[in-house]
Amino acid sequence: MSSIIQATEAYVKTINGSDSSGHDFSHIERVRRMALAIASEEQADLFIVEMAALLHDTVDDKLVDPVTAWQDLEAFFDSIQLEQQSRDDISHILRYISFKGGVNAGKLKSLEGKVVQDADRLDALGAIGIARTFMYAGAFKDTMYDPDIPPRELYKVNYREPSTAINHFYEKLFKLKDLMNTETGRRLAEERTQYMEDFIHRFKQEWHSSQRPVN
Repeated sequence: MSSIIQATEAYVKTINGSDSSGHDFSHIERVRRMALAIASEEQADLFIVEMAALLHDTVDDKLVDPVTAWQDLEAFFDSIQLEQQSRDDISHILRYISFKGGVNAGKLKSLEGKVVQDADRLDALGAIGIARTFMYAGAFKDTMYDPDIPPRELYKVNYREPSTAINHFYEKLFKLKDLMNTETGRRLAEERTQYMEDFIHRFKQEWHSSQRPVN
């Protein structure tokens, strides 16, 4: 299996290696490490978890053309002679791991998928999550903050329309702690979300040049 993992690392680097939106290989590597740690606790299949963690952003439609990406992925699976059951298990995870404004809720069925999803969501939280949010906003030319643009209530309806980096915390990131699948994920998400809430409070204080509490 080690040769397959090494080939997969090389394949992922050709796709995500030069990313500047917070989905680069360092993000992939953090998700892999966290996913394997959670998988050990949950007794999930480590090979499927590691492969899915490595590949989870290679077919993400906010980063790549999905039709071409899925074709390339199938060709890669052929090149490493990956057995059909593993292909199916990994592809299921890649298809339904993303938040997508909530439209994927309940579609991810496997334990391995839930483990990788928790690991990916944890990397969207805490200090790293804050940094990645602003990287993403910069890459896609979103405004940092505009007090006159409120967070969207029906996020799945307005999914991926232009907004602001600060709104992203309310529209997605603060919701993730209640969507975690594993006990480890829930515990870490609570801690990291609190860190982000403190940051947003301080950000708004500085933005408005006020020491008054900001809702």
